[in-house]
Amino acid sequence: MPDDLDAVWKALSDPTRRAILDQLRKGSRTTTELVETFPHLTRFGVMKHLDVLRQAQLVLTEEVGRQRVNSLNAVPIREIYERWVSPFQEHWANQLLRLKDMLEEEKVVRKPLPVPKKKAN
Repeated sequence: MPDDLDAVWKALSDPTRRAILDQLRKGSRTTTELVETFPHLTRFGVMKHLDVLRQAQLVLTEEVGRQRVNSLNAVPIREIYERWVSPFQEHWANQLLRLKDMLEEEKVVRKPLPVPKKKAN
C-alpha cells in the first residue's frame, strides 16, 4: 500500500530541492530569484525541481502579473513529523528517562572516586 507521503519523501530526498525549501523558508521568492540563487543550474533545472516540490504540495505558486511567486507549504513536512517522528519521540524519551534513573541509582550506590591531590612544588 503506497504511503500518501511518498511524493513528499521523494521531493525531500534531493539536496537541491531541500536547498530551495530553505530559501523559501526565509520568505516567498519568484522563480527568477530562485534561479539566481542556484547559478550552477539552468532555469529549466530549477523549474523541474520546483515542479517536483509542487507535486508534493511543498511549494505553492501564485501568478502575479508575469511572475510566478513561490512559497513554502510546511503542512506536508508536519504530516511527516506526526507520522514518522512524533510516535518514536515518546519511546526514546522514555528510554532516556529510564537510563537517567538507572545512572542516578548507580551513583547513590557507588561511592565517588577520590579526587587526586595536586603535589606542591
